[in-house]
Amino acid sequence: MKFPVYKTKNQKITKSFNLNTPIGRKEYFETKAGKEIEDIKNYIDQGHTFLAFFLAKKSAGKGTFSNLFSEVIGENRIAQIGIGHIIKNLHKDIESNPSARTEIVEYLNKHYRGFVSPEKALDSVLDRSTEKITIPSELIITLIKREIAKHPNKGLLIDGFPRTHDQVSYSLFFREIMHVDSDADFFILLDVCESIIDERIKYRVECPICKAPRNTKLYPTQFIEYDKEKSKFVLLCDNPTCEGYGKQVLQPKEGDELGIEAIRARLETDQELIEKAYLLHGVPKVMISNNIPLSEKDKFDDYEITPEYTYEYDEKTSKITTIESPWIIKDDDGIDSFSLQAPAGVLIMIKQIHTILFGKE
Repeated sequence: MKFPVYKTKNQKITKSFNLNTPIGRKEYFETKAGKEIEDIKNYIDQGHTFLAFFLAKKSAGKGTFSNLFSEVIGENRIAQIGIGHIIKNLHKDIESNPSARTEIVEYLNKHYRGFVSPEKALDSVLDRSTEKITIPSELIITLIKREIAKHPNKGLLIDGFPRTHDQVSYSLFFREIMHVDSDADFFILLDVCESIIDERIKYRVECPICKAPRNTKLYPTQFIEYDKEKSKFVLLCDNPTCEGYGKQVLQPKEGDELGIEAIRARLETDQELIEKAYLLHGVPKVMISNNIPLSEKDKFDDYEITPEYTYEYDEKTSKITTIESPWIIKDDDGIDSFSLQAPAGVLIMIKQIHTILFGKE
């Protein structure tokens, strides 16, 4: 399986953009993909939809890509449906409102078909089953269908499905199984090497309010503060739609300091799923590589390449200085490589989605 390297550099565009700020990203996308973005917006506004299955290794950055894509196309046009979030919200709803379980069981009785009863299948999700039952794929599909119904007339990004080999086959006929009246369906495959994922895990943080993910070393926000009590630098949320904009401290997840080793088995499974989806015929694929050999550097502008950031604090002036330097890593084949900034990867994603929806010009 080899991912192509798509050129984003345009010799006619000499201006550089700050991809770490909403304004800079907006200018970047409008300059490099303005037509494609307007076409996709109009496509959805005119009542068309699409169904995209986003496959990548755990911690490869699907959340960041999905959030940026929604930011560009418009949150009123895109719905992000994460299987993990569906199950988490299911727990929360039932714990806070006992009658919610009755409503969900009634929905399952109408829409769920499987070898395990709706009640037992639901207990498997809620970890209440006395037997060790794997959550049935049929139940996952039914819960996705229930969630999709909440987002009519939107482009759909499905994160976390397929999760098993049999679910890859389900996704081939997902529109028919779900009775989803989407105009197009496709896979989004994101390739990220292990060394990149390791760094992303160890330094990632997210906003507790809007859940926007960032990285203190590789993808900072525009707001940086120095916590004197803890003697460390922290990032503040810069999502303009978040109530914590400019004041909410982004927090790390427990266990992230362990890096990649804690999830190695999961990474191997995810890689197998990506390879299986890659081999499927009949379903278009958006393919994004986020580890690029140094030999391909001339296809990208310097500001599109991920640097690493360190910070210095001057106690006399209380001024924070951000130091930017090249970030070179070894890919899974041991080749010296660099990583693209997330907006550059999303630009590649937008270009390919446009081709799927409208064909090559």
